[in-house]
Amino acid sequence: MRQSAFLALAGSLALLTCTPAAQAQQRTDAAGNAAGIYSCVDSRGRTITADRPIADCSDREQRELNPSGTVKRKVDPTLTAKEQADREEKDRQAQQATLRAQEERRRERALLIRYPTPAAHDRERADALAQIDVVIQAARKRVSELAEARKKVDDELEFYSKDISRAPASLKRELDDLQQSVAVQNRFIADQEDEKKRVNARFDDERIRLSKLWPPQPAAATGGVTPTGTSARR
Repeated sequence: MRQSAFLALAGSLALLTCTPAAQAQQRTDAAGNAAGIYSCVDSRGRTITADRPIADCSDREQRELNPSGTVKRKVDPTLTAKEQADREEKDRQAQQATLRAQEERRRERALLIRYPTPAAHDRERADALAQIDVVIQAARKRVSELAEARKKVDDELEFYSKDISRAPASLKRELDDLQQSVAVQNRFIADQEDEKKRVNARFDDERIRLSKLWPPQPAAATGGVTPTGTSARR
């Protein structure tokens, strides 16, 4: 009994001798352990406060308050399935836009590394077009050779002009082969001409983008090839 009384007396003395700072800390700790305070304005304009999330404000933003009344955090409204899907779609589109912007910057850096000056871009365009021109010239030479061969066949067929059915089958086959070969070469040349247009269009597009990335260039540095791939007139 005496020991119990002594312990009770010691506890009372400890409470009495507790400093104001310690007592304030105890009150703060107790408040921190208390339930949060939630506040919102409902659909009728009423301000509602509760110690838990407010059901009447589930469709709008709520604020969780600190014991001092300051905002601890904001609680987003509860979304419907459609609203949640719309938000996710919006986030997905924003992410894709960010990725596209990053990819565009990467391409711009690659273009600048490859073409540090307008002159470098002009040289590459000219080289690309020159390679296609070499192929076209070879095809046109082949067409000329086929034309010469066709002339010889026509000269031989002249002998059978009154009755072409009497011409040898081998001569007719040779004529058909020559006609088909010429058609193939002409299609090939047309395809290469289209390729030149595509090359010029690509370089024109790059030139527009690069013109915004290059530092200001002296007038002489921009000479050479125009945006259509032809030499600039002086």
